Amino acid sequence: MQKSLFGKYLRITMFIVFSSFVVLGSVMMIAFSQYTKNDKRKLLTQSAASMATIAASTDLKSVGSSSLLLLFAQSFSLNIDADIFITDLDGNVILGAFANSTDRKGKQFTPFETVPVEVVERAVSGSFTANGNRNGIYEDPYYIVGVPLNSSSSDNTAVGAVFAATNASSLTEYQFAAFQMFLIAAVAAFLLAFCVVGLFAYRLVKPLRQMSAAAKSLGNGNFSVRVPVTSSDEMGQLAQSFNNMADSLSNSESMNRSFVANVSHELKTPMTTIAGFIDGILDGTIPPERHNHYLRIVSEEVKRLSRLVKTMLNLSRIDNGELKLRPADFNISDTVLSTVLTFEKSIEDKQIDIRGLDTLKPQQVHGDEDLLHQVVYNLVENAVKFTNPGGYIRFTVSDSIDRVAVDIENSGVGIQADELPLVFEKFYKTDKSRSQDKNGMGLGLYLVKTIIKLHGGDITVTSAVNQFTRFSFYIPKPPEAPKLKPSYSSAPVEDAVITERPRKERHNKDDAKTNHKDGQKHE
Repeated sequence: MQKSLFGKYLRITMFIVFSSFVVLGSVMMIAFSQYTKNDKRKLLTQSAASMATIAASTDLKSVGSSSLLLLFAQSFSLNIDADIFITDLDGNVILGAFANSTDRKGKQFTPFETVPVEVVERAVSGSFTANGNRNGIYEDPYYIVGVPLNSSSSDNTAVGAVFAATNASSLTEYQFAAFQMFLIAAVAAFLLAFCVVGLFAYRLVKPLRQMSAAAKSLGNGNFSVRVPVTSSDEMGQLAQSFNNMADSLSNSESMNRSFVANVSHELKTPMTTIAGFIDGILDGTIPPERHNHYLRIVSEEVKRLSRLVKTMLNLSRIDNGELKLRPADFNISDTVLSTVLTFEKSIEDKQIDIRGLDTLKPQQVHGDEDLLHQVVYNLVENAVKFTNPGGYIRFTVSDSIDRVAVDIENSGVGIQADELPLVFEKFYKTDKSRSQDKNGMGLGLYLVKTIIKLHGGDITVTSAVNQFTRFSFYIPKPPEAPKLKPSYSSAPVEDAVITERPRKERHNKDDAKTNHKDGQKHE
């Protein structure tokens, strides 16, 4: 059987409460027992001392005085519920009142007539205190106090002892009654604590149970379930984090489904076209004079599939952290020009005005040429796709101290302001219901931004609705090595001539290279 967190918390808490009651009750009962014993012993001592003072001023041999003294002893005995008796030095009981010594019928009786001499000697020497049934006087457990009885003469000699004793069972009953009261209060407090802790534990564990049920629903594919947030403490924060995670999973699942649907469509459409045209050529449905036309269409569809597969592979390598750059120096302006030529037919069909190519200057960048070519290709493809018929696309390549920037601007419907921050997210497509990009997967711009980030650059987008859209990215230049200042030494003239000759040869070679390049430009 699975143990729940609620049961564990309740058991541990109640065990702590029970242990606290046990410790508290034990300490309290020990302290209470010691207090009652000391209080009873003090009362017995005071009563015996008072009786000894009265007896010292009385003639014990006189009958009248003895009777009066007995009345005092009986009064003390009844008031403190104790036996009070007087003995001589030999241990003989002269008189006593035994209110605490009763038989089974409750009748008082004299339990003894003599007291051990050693007990009397201890009482005469100062005081005597004993408890239990080993005091040599009583057979049952008693608390006994003895004080000396001095004569009234000037020498103040001891003539006997006065004892006060009470049955220990009376104190035990009193302590047991106090323990019963404590036990009843402890049980009531324990039951109250059980209810309060149980309610608190249930409320504490309830969000966890809800999150557990919600997690099972998420595992079964139901991404609509959420956990109610009822507090702002750690549990509330955990529930909010869980809901955020569920939202993220729901969005990811939605994007993955859209991605699978789009990829399936992207693969199915060109494959259907390729299969249909090839079958038409093989079975003779397409006449021979039209073979080249349809083979060119098949070639374009194959290239489309190739680009799709390449995008998917690059995306997989990026997600797995396996995409490695192969940086080299190349002319980014040539990359832009060659990419635009790739879309020549689409540009002519839409009668798009291409601006800025005639003013492009060679700009060297340091990066992975294949990946940056894919960046330019995706941006140009988007520009051609979303430019309005008869519109324009403007290209700008600029150089600055630490970077080379590329701007690609096209006219058209533009992008809504609330969608601008989202265009670089994976699987995101603007205006899904009316988008001109009905077959896109929403991966192109995500891949573009990732590649630019890998090169240490950045890309931004600006747009005005029904006017233009501009994508701008830059590639940072590699840091240059510090140039050393020329040092002048006192070398011999011969050494200076020897070192000067290669310098002149290098200048001649550089001039030759420059003249060769100028000749190529003029050509």
